[in-house]
Amino acid sequence: MNPTVRKRRLGAELRRLRIDSGMTGGQVAQRLLISQPKISRLENGHCAISPRDVRDLCALYGVTDQQVLGSLMRMAEESAQQGWWNAYGDIPYSVYIGLETDARSIHSFAPMVIPGLLQTPAYARTVIEETIPPVTTEQASNRLKVRLRRQHRIYDPADQLRLSVILDESTLRRVVGGPGLMREQLEHLNALSAEPHITVQVLPYAAGALPGVAGQFSILSFADNLQAEVVYLEGATSDLYLEKRSDLEHYGLIHAHLQDRALSPDRTRRFVSAIMGTYDGATP
Repeated sequence: MNPTVRKRRLGAELRRLRIDSGMTGGQVAQRLLISQPKISRLENGHCAISPRDVRDLCALYGVTDQQVLGSLMRMAEESAQQGWWNAYGDIPYSVYIGLETDARSIHSFAPMVIPGLLQTPAYARTVIEETIPPVTTEQASNRLKVRLRRQHRIYDPADQLRLSVILDESTLRRVVGGPGLMREQLEHLNALSAEPHITVQVLPYAAGALPGVAGQFSILSFADNLQAEVVYLEGATSDLYLEKRSDLEHYGLIHAHLQDRALSPDRTRRFVSAIMGTYDGATP
């Protein structure tokens, strides 16, 4: 289990213990002389939880079972460990990578570029190199290595990630890195979409206006019942992770609405092939 997921599981357990004790987050913050937002971040797994935090919270909640306390303390120690991606330096959206690593399925909408898990190395390199603000050669190299390693999940038969992606037509027509590179990327996309655990659908321009859709999002689901679903919204300067039931339901409805308007997987492959033809004659 990776450190991001350990923090989320530990946070979920601490939330359950607080609720069982009948205390509110504000009451806990007041008793421990810390801010209420910190309690929220601890319970949502958005910040490190030290063994001392666990000890103090469990004492406040009246946890006397030493086996339970010991288990929670070990989880706190393990959550401080680093994930494999930390070896590559400062990687944006590292929290998301931790969640993706443990997710069993992802449903996403991509209105701008092909999602990272479905990118060819050349397409990924171009997208990374055009990041704003610009990145150094070393940073670009490290980010590309991380992106390609993330893709192992969709090739590993023992740990395959179920992926359902809805692409806006513009992602197929926006020329990233030149016509040859785009043809190579669309060929790769069609090949992956034929895999039983990967579903790709295109939302054509003819689908019209898309009320309620604000931009790119992903819904991550987990096999462990202790792990609630998470909606990930990627931003230019910061990311959002939504876990409220109302938010999950809202984005679930949006994804279902987009699926209804999108082409079927078979029609999508034909549609992608047709666009691929517009890049004929180019060399990758």
